[in-house]
Amino acid sequence: MAVALATGCAGPSASSSEQIQRALAVDTRDSVDQYILGATDVVRVSVWRNEDLSISVPVRPDGKISVPLVGDVQASGRTPEELASSIRTSLTEYIREPQVSVVVTSMGSHEFTDRVRVTGAVRQPISVPHRSGMTVLDMFLSAGGANPFAQPNSAMLYRPVNGEVVAIPIRLDDILNRGDISTNYSMRPGDILAVPERGF
Repeated sequence: MAVALATGCAGPSASSSEQIQRALAVDTRDSVDQYILGATDVVRVSVWRNEDLSISVPVRPDGKISVPLVGDVQASGRTPEELASSIRTSLTEYIREPQVSVVVTSMGSHEFTDRVRVTGAVRQPISVPHRSGMTVLDMFLSAGGANPFAQPNSAMLYRPVNGEVVAIPIRLDDILNRGDISTNYSMRPGDILAVPERGF
């Protein structure tokens, strides 16, 4: 019985220091500065001086778009610049020095993958789009702060990195009440800040 109680009260365990350092070294601006196309995104492909080749199309579930003269082109997994370069290369068979630009007009594929979330013992759990520069404290305050049952210094930031989820300890009470901002890390798309309740 005592073992069961101790297990039930145990908080989440942090990842190894090596995993944590690798996770914190990842650029928190990646998905904002380099938009990666995905299914349901809508792109506007413009070919200079060839309006009949300029189209606005959604990225299909198979990750491709259809472009006049070129046919199907892989879009998912590429940046708009990479897609424009691929279309430009294909069009050189038909047009001399084509000038191609790709603009994302609807970003449906990142509706959930580029969000950050706060869960657990907070006044208002939230899920919001990532913005460059947002920090752990920004998210915690946006969630209304801790509820009366929270254990802020045992909070954990869960960050997906290369197929694994790294658990990074966050000391929210130290940030708020001691001015110790050493764990006030920048948030990255996909991050989840979890605030546990006190043990019983």
